[in-house]
Amino acid sequence: MIDMNATETSLVAQLRRLKPVQLRLLAELSQVGALGVAAVRIGVAQPAASRLLADLEDLLGLPLHERQGRGLRLTEVGLSLARRAARIEIELADAARELTEAATGRAGVVRVGAVTGPALSLVMPVLIALQRDLPEFRAEVTVATSLNLCEQLRDGRLDFALARPSPGETQLEARVLAVEPLSLVVRRGHPLLVRPALSLDDLMSYDWVMGDDETLLTQTVVSRLTELGLPQPKRRVSTSSFLFTLALLNQTDAIAPLATPVVDSFAGNPSVPFVSLPIDLGLAVAPFSLVKRAGAQMTPPAQRLIDAILAV
Repeated sequence: MIDMNATETSLVAQLRRLKPVQLRLLAELSQVGALGVAAVRIGVAQPAASRLLADLEDLLGLPLHERQGRGLRLTEVGLSLARRAARIEIELADAARELTEAATGRAGVVRVGAVTGPALSLVMPVLIALQRDLPEFRAEVTVATSLNLCEQLRDGRLDFALARPSPGETQLEARVLAVEPLSLVVRRGHPLLVRPALSLDDLMSYDWVMGDDETLLTQTVVSRLTELGLPQPKRRVSTSSFLFTLALLNQTDAIAPLATPVVDSFAGNPSVPFVSLPIDLGLAVAPFSLVKRAGAQMTPPAQRLIDAILAV
């Protein structure tokens, strides 16, 4: 009969002898599945990486990988250890950041990311309230696509984000918050605003401003138009720039689907040259989530900001 306690104690002793470079190698292998690529990422030659992996298996007495065609695949044991290795790497990066911030007088800065809608509807008002009550509270806000934000999270460049992680994501954990409704926005004085009643066909006579075909917003709009029996807009300008979108709306008769919270942030202000069209197409982007690195420990300021966002 196997003595589980003795086996676990022995493994603990062996794990304490692991080299940091071996942990980095395992973490990279779990991502790329190719020894050569993993070796480049950790800055060693492939033969050295092969030796590190072999030494690691000898040390633990467990198979961590198996050959698969021209690459390799981590075993279940290897994957388990690789997940822990990735967490250790992240914790070390976080420790380095906190030490650097403390040494440079920037300790306590919260790095938050968000896609455009939640950035305006949640992050901005919460930050304004927090900084009113706590003048020393500091945050760096990154507004970008979900893909970019999740990459920054995995790399340890953000504490948390309001975004949409890809299905099957293993390095991040997400708490679903809300769907993101869309409104159709035009400039004040747009010809459609004086129509007594808008029809769906009226919308197709104007340029539409959206992202490229791979963006979630564009996919949502195209899918909904198809459900309504409408063609895709024949005249379309593609851009990922929010500022360019607003500039184009201001100078032309184009229509732009924008997150309703963005529209609500300037609704009722006559000095803002944009309004939403009085028509509801039932447009809503998939829910966004509060996303963190799996197992990450939030600093007190970051947790304070998260709690304030969740309380809205």
